[in-house]
Amino acid sequence: MSNPLHMLDLLVSHGVVPVIRTSTAELALTSVQWLQEAGFKTFEITLTIPGAVAVIAELSKDQSLLIGAGTVLTATDSELVVAAGAKYVVSPCVTAEVGAACRRLQVPSLMGTITPTEVHQALQAGSTAVKLFPASTVGPAHLKALRSVFPNVTFMPTGGVDVSTIADWVKAGAACVGVGGKLVDESLIKAGDKAAVLEVAAKLLANYKAARAG
Repeated sequence: MSNPLHMLDLLVSHGVVPVIRTSTAELALTSVQWLQEAGFKTFEITLTIPGAVAVIAELSKDQSLLIGAGTVLTATDSELVVAAGAKYVVSPCVTAEVGAACRRLQVPSLMGTITPTEVHQALQAGSTAVKLFPASTVGPAHLKALRSVFPNVTFMPTGGVDVSTIADWVKAGAACVGVGGKLVDESLIKAGDKAAVLEVAAKLLANYKAARAG
């Protein structure tokens, strides 16, 4: 059996988690291919993508990648994505049935929260770590305040994190960050503008690493 805490440590070690939420499976696979070139090794594949489970299965064939599933809301979906190869499960909200399924499947669960009450509820529901979502609505100061009362919780802010704010999130106590539309810009992928995507990716990683080092 796998160890959820070991898998969580591995996820955290990657630092920046691209959240892939595209309108087609083909665009999802293209975005992952491009971002691999930028140095990313983990990807959250959201279940809003048509054929997302097949995308997870395809990407999971590459043993060098840590593939997770996002927007997971039910125990059934948890089972499907883990069977396809997902190594962690992310939800936008607190959902006890996902927590129970992830405990049974021995994979880490990251549930979405904003308030202290929701953080507590997520932990009670079996969340291994806590996703702060949508992070842009509260800002890094909110995370710093949450960390003061939940010092042992692993937080992953997601939603609105970008090149200009990523360092602030790290300094506020983020263990890792999820970056979606600011990194995986579907219009650029459709246009075939790999250079523009890689430029943003490089800046994100550079700013993240600088903040960690500082």
